[in-house]
Amino acid sequence: MDQVLFVVGAVVALSTGASIIFTMVLPRSPRGLEQLSVLVNRMVRVAFLAASRSVRTYETKDAILAPVGPVALVVQLLFWAGSFIVGFALILERTTHNFGNAFLQAAVAMFTVGSVHLGGPENIAVDVTAGAAWAVVVALQIAYLPALYGAFNKREALVAMLESRAGVPAWGPEVLARHQLVGIIDTLPQFYADWELWAADLAESHTTYPVLLLFRSPEPWFSWLVGLLAVLDGAAMHLALAPSTASSQARLCLRMGLTALNRIARTLGWKVDPDPSPEGPIDLTYEEFAKAVEMLGETGFPMERTAEEAWPDFRGWRVNYEKVAYRLCDRITAPPAPWSGPRRHLRPGVEAPHRPPQRAPGGVTHNHPSRPDPGSPAVQSHTP
Repeated sequence: MDQVLFVVGAVVALSTGASIIFTMVLPRSPRGLEQLSVLVNRMVRVAFLAASRSVRTYETKDAILAPVGPVALVVQLLFWAGSFIVGFALILERTTHNFGNAFLQAAVAMFTVGSVHLGGPENIAVDVTAGAAWAVVVALQIAYLPALYGAFNKREALVAMLESRAGVPAWGPEVLARHQLVGIIDTLPQFYADWELWAADLAESHTTYPVLLLFRSPEPWFSWLVGLLAVLDGAAMHLALAPSTASSQARLCLRMGLTALNRIARTLGWKVDPDPSPEGPIDLTYEEFAKAVEMLGETGFPMERTAEEAWPDFRGWRVNYEKVAYRLCDRITAPPAPWSGPRRHLRPGVEAPHRPPQRAPGGVTHNHPSRPDPGSPAVQSHTP
């Protein structure tokens, strides 16, 4: 029996060490033992969602969910510590012949400089290994956190810049409308290029460090995912409505954006259709698309096609990312923005993006719409 416990303890300790290395050192999507960290993150997220279930307003729910990421990091560290202690305790049980004494000896060896022996012969090799293992974990964690928060800050910088270009919360048609209203359509190619690079960084960082999915933006109505979805919708509408004048960067941005979403989905263990049919169904309706096109027409956005003519191309683009984007928005409880799908943990309805007044000498030319209640019926279009 002692030999069996020794083997089990060795397997637990080695598996924990491998999980730590794959999570904090090896830059790749989690597979196999690395999925232990993803499981811990999921449990923490579910606990916080349960705590926020009775909350009515989105702002309050966001405040409750804000600590999910940092708490997941702490719980992950405690999980590793507990696994190491259990593993080394099972190894030491062969010499102590008492699991309680073995557990205490393993814990003391890990968290203090010395060791304690309550029975049986000393096992200095195990004590030293336990202490060294935890010292390595602490050192790795110290190096891990700056990399994690560096990726978070890099993600949020471009999201914050999106406020003036897509509204809060972000919405795809609003991207095109605002560029037209202030006369900066010529900057759209660079805008798409910046988001292509951003999506590439996102694909690398959020598959290497899945815990970043739990880190919410500093402001309640900001969201990296809603922002990316808005940019993809804006690029898709641009290509569908004005194919001859839309920049090729819009196509590159779309391709990298949907690739990033699919990679993140596969990291979470979801099945992804790598090549959906361009004529496949999408949840967004033609009526919602037509209203957005009408809004763009009122702003003077240059269009070569009608909504009916552009719809097949737009649907052909959106079918590539809509399903994954909607599922991710629901998973992270993203702000209820237009065209971002339903949320199981939020009241029905969406929030229209604000559009500040466009002022000119002699008066106000346009007023922003009033902010609707998140629980009100869905608001899918805007007036300029």
